[in-house]
Amino acid sequence: MLLNCDLGESYGERRIGNDAAVMPFLDQANVACGFHGGDPLTMERTLALAVQHGVGIGAHPSSPDLAGFGRRSIALSPDELRTALHYQIAALDGMAAVAGAELSYVKPHGALYNDMMRDPVIRAVIMRAR
Repeated sequence: MLLNCDLGESYGERRIGNDAAVMPFLDQANVACGFHGGDPLTMERTLALAVQHGVGIGAHPSSPDLAGFGRRSIALSPDELRTALHYQIAALDGMAAVAGAELSYVKPHGALYNDMMRDPVIRAVIMRAR
């Protein structure tokens, strides 16, 4: 069994969670990629903590819903969803490379995860995203 947690969800002056306190207990960190939470500095700090503690890193993308923290279903065309996912995953992947780490998985956040479970088109787009 692996223990994972959603992390790196702070952005700007909005502080969410206590990544430093929980990271030592995790096997995997689902790192927010900027569309529901997370900003470049938060992503960098979360990645550094994961590397320090030997925690696996996964991208935690969402629909573009910063105001709703990714908890609202957002109607996107398959192309819009695909490019939103690629944008977020590529951003975190690039930052992970700079931190000397690699992404090992993708776990959609919030409403996008729920939408994926009920809609085979959304699920197919997510399963093909890199």
